[in-house]
This record gives sequence, structure tokens and C-alpha cells, in this order.
Amino acid sequence: MIVRDFNEIIKNERDRVVSDAQWSSVRMLLADDGMGFSFHITFLEPDSEHTFEYKNHFESVYCMQGKGSITDLATGETHEIHPGVMYALNEHDRHVLRAEEELVMACVFNPPVTGTEVHREDGSYALSEEA
Repeated sequence: MIVRDFNEIIKNERDRVVSDAQWSSVRMLLADDGMGFSFHITFLEPDSEHTFEYKNHFESVYCMQGKGSITDLATGETHEIHPGVMYALNEHDRHVLRAEEELVMACVFNPPVTGTEVHREDGSYALSEEA
């Protein structure tokens, strides 16, 4: 059984907290936990915009707090995001995520991330063996 306390991670396990210019992510489960997926709580700053395309990963995201939108760049379709909304990038969808207010999101990645990934220029993460 794996039990982790979010508050303890942000105080004592800073290696599990990853951040970029306008977001931060607390990595609750990583590849080395052996679960076959990783689980993160991610915070996106208000009035921020992010273009991502996870070519090597599937991601599912559940909004716990805040308001924003996601645009599928292949179709141009935009969906509102608010607490209770989930989206899944089941086709490695290139997308723009906009945070009107701080967004707090629960995210699951498959395959799991290691915690050391950084977004590449195209908005993707390399697979761990490519990193």
C-alpha cells in the first residue's frame, strides 16, 4: 500500500514538486511506484495559457477548482473547464489550456512520468528512455 500526504510532499519532498513558468505539479505517484500510471495535483496560474501535445502519453484531467477552457487544436472546438469537468487526451490531442482563475487539477498519466520530465518545444514529454 502506498500512502502519501500532499502537505508533507510540498514541505519535505521537494523533488516531487515540478514547476514551469506558470504552473506547478505535485507528483503523488511516479513511474518508480510501479502502478502503471502517475498521479499529480497540478496548479495553473490565473490568466495563463499553455500549449501541450503529449505524443507519448495519455492524460486524464479532473478540475477540482477554478475556471478556464481547453481548445482542441485539430478541431478548433473549445470546452469550458470548471470544478467537476474531466477531459481525457485519448488521441494525444494537441491542445491549448487556458486558466482564467487558478486551476487546480488532478491528472493521471499513462505511461507514468518519472518526475524529471520537462516539456519539450512541441509541448510533449519524452518517454523516460528518450529523456
